Amino acid sequence: MATVEKVSYGGWSNVYRVANQQIELMVTADVGPRIIRFGFVGGDNVFYQDKAVEGKLGGDDWQLYGGHRLWHAPEDAVRTYYPDNQPLTITTSANGLKVVQAVEPPTGIQKEIEITISESNSVRVLHRLRNHNQWSVELAPWALSVMAGGGVGIVPQPPKGVHPRDLVPAARIIVWPFTYMADPRWTWGNNYIMLRQDNNSTASQKFGMSITENWMAYARNGNLFVKTFKHQAGATYPDLGCSGEMFTNDYMLEVESLGPVANIAPGAAVEHEEHWYLFNNVPMPATEADVDQHVLPAIKQIK
Repeated sequence: MATVEKVSYGGWSNVYRVANQQIELMVTADVGPRIIRFGFVGGDNVFYQDKAVEGKLGGDDWQLYGGHRLWHAPEDAVRTYYPDNQPLTITTSANGLKVVQAVEPPTGIQKEIEITISESNSVRVLHRLRNHNQWSVELAPWALSVMAGGGVGIVPQPPKGVHPRDLVPAARIIVWPFTYMADPRWTWGNNYIMLRQDNNSTASQKFGMSITENWMAYARNGNLFVKTFKHQAGATYPDLGCSGEMFTNDYMLEVESLGPVANIAPGAAVEHEEHWYLFNNVPMPATEADVDQHVLPAIKQIK
């Protein structure tokens, strides 16, 4: 049985709590859209929250706030960071809600997120970008989960093959100009790529990939957050072909999925769907063997 109620949280008086007996989400109505909290009832927030701006309203500068947000790709210093500091429209249902942002004046794009909670440990998160311009717009939906510090992000590599039977490339791995592959926070393994968040490492790191296995994960303090999504073979993805990306700095790590690039006609919308899962009592992996032993059993439960 789901509960949907209006509460005060994180300094904001207009927050909607969506919960069952196991997990809960908090969605801000004053700014965003942001799913500012996701966790077990009474447990840690798996998402990062920026304490410096808790309860902040309005303003002309873009704020991280934390939590989970929706952007449109590719990233642009002006378009992407348009401030989302105004109130939103929220419509509740028996098992969740829909949050709708006002149309962004400089882009003509309107962001929507629909949340549907299950009876167990999972949530369906449907992202929607609607074009209110009088012309078509080309973009890709981009769903970013800002994770609390101190954990490790995990991305699966595609299944291995053998030479000379398997001659076609299996995936793309994309790096940014500030990506240093020798940074000790990385594990470039045979079956997984892992990125650790370290509060003592000030240099930002990022990578992207065509994630054909359709999942990414983040482990921290015994909790395992998993998001699943659909990689569409043959589709054009932003950032040289990324359907998933991870970014970290000295206080958080982002687990990001992306939809294909779409040409959106006036009045039309593009959607991108994620499913979130939360597991407890999962040791934080340090090696690929740890992922196989502790994380993979959870992934197999989903599949």
